Amino acid sequence: MAMLMVVTEAVPPRLRGRLFVWLMEVRAGVYIGDVSRRVRDDLGPN
Repeated sequence: MAMLMVVTEAVPPRLRGRLFVWLMEVRAGVYIGDVSRRVRDDLGPN
């Protein structure tokens, strides 16, 4: 498992919803979570 933090600005609601599936939104546009390598790779390039 790997800790992941994603900070977003002005993203479409669809992407925010996708991030919310795997991560917890701690502030508007800031997502954190402990994800598997597969999920991390699904979210974007290394």
